[in-house]
Order: sequence, then C-alpha cells, then structure tokens
Amino acid sequence: MTGEPIKPKSAGEVSSAPAAGQRKAGPLPEARPSAADDIAAFVAKAKAMSPLRAGARGRLVFALDATMSRQPTWDMACALQADMFREAASLGSLDIRLVYYRGFHECRATGWISDSAQLAKLMSKIDCQGGNTQIGKVLSEARREAVASAVRAVVFVGDAMEESVDELCAKAGELGLLKVPVFMFQEGHDATAEQAFREIARLTGGAYCRFDPGAAAQLRELLRAAAAYAAGGREALLRLSKTGSGAAKLIGQMK
Repeated sequence: MTGEPIKPKSAGEVSSAPAAGQRKAGPLPEARPSAADDIAAFVAKAKAMSPLRAGARGRLVFALDATMSRQPTWDMACALQADMFREAASLGSLDIRLVYYRGFHECRATGWISDSAQLAKLMSKIDCQGGNTQIGKVLSEARREAVASAVRAVVFVGDAMEESVDELCAKAGELGLLKVPVFMFQEGHDATAEQAFREIARLTGGAYCRFDPGAAAQLRELLRAAAAYAAGGREALLRLSKTGSGAAKLIGQMK
C-alpha cells in the first residue's frame, strides 16, 4: 500500500516492507521557555536562503530518530505534524516523506504523503526501540529522493549522534551540492550531537536549532517554519510571522 513504511535494501537506500508497532500518540508535555539563541540562528539562516515560488507544491523529507529515548518526542511529532500541512496549505501544498530509524540497523520510510490524517495514522503505529543512530542512512535517502523527486528541504529531529562525523559530513556535502537544505533540530544538550548537527546544517545550506526536552510549543513552531519554507521559501516565514504568534517570536529575533 502506498504510504506504508518500507525497509532499506542497503545501508543507504530504502525499499519496501511493512512496519509494525501499536504505540498511540500521547498527551503533549508542557512547553518550556525557548532556546532563544539557537532559534534565532535557525530563522536567520532560513531567511537568508533563496525563496521558492509561492503556490508551488513542496516536498519535505521528515526524518526522526525513533530510538528508545525518543518516544516522548515521537508522540509529540504525531500530534504536531498536522500543523506542517496546515501551514503549507496557505502557500500551496506539501508532500511529506517520513523517514525514521530504530532498533538494530532498522531504517524505514513511507511514500510521499499529502494528507495529515494518513501520516498521523502511520506514525501512531510505530513504537520507538533501542538502538544506535543511523543518520547516514537518512542523508543517503534524502539524496536519492532529491535526485528523483526534487526535495526542497529535509527536517531531522533527534538527540544523539553515534556515527563517524566525517562520513556524515561527506553525505551532507552531496546534499549541499544539490541545494537541499537540512534543518537539524536537536532535543537536549548533547555536545557531540550539536557539533555534528551544526556541521550538517552548514554543509547543506540549512540551519541548526536546539529545543528543550519535552517542549511541544517549540517543536511545533520549528516544524511549521520548516513547512513554510518547503512550500514558499523565506518570504513565507515573514508572512507566517504576521498570522502566527509562534512564528512572530522567531522572526522577531531576527531584528
């Protein structure tokens, strides 16, 4: 079935197989104060990127770390992902390809999804499992999709990095040559992850931003901003600031 999660056929590519799991989205944790410096850096970088044609259909790879420590944020993302579609709807439209990794060398992806209810249903069937990070596979899949279907942006949400940073940077550099920005959203304060995430963002022409653990409001605004960029470019972020209080906080830090 189109949209069902699929298994990778190699370390860097994704092909078909069904996903399992029965986890339901839980209640959103209470929002905490914003990580002002990181969020300001994100929106400043997003503003500086080339604008995209308003009204055009955007394609966004939405990548998530689904290892055991990520369950609370996975549940948040299940509840918040509809905001990405709603935001893009005012600018054109948005197709999202969900990519996630968990467990022992398991990395899966969906087909392109244009309906928030369908994406939420798929995500609710996935439970997080212990394992190491597989960011390299995410970047390889994003590159393949960028060549095949004109991906406009990649969003990654995670809290750790346990791979060779040099290998990740090589893959990120390939995305940079394809002009596909990667927005690296880090939950928490892991210094190793931050160093790698910042470099991946830099090499792709994307942006890095840290959000506080369990901060649903922060994650919501970051996802909405990324969707706005995928659908309408940097000018869409400015328009969003006039209609959404969360975006206004981000844009306000750019002055």
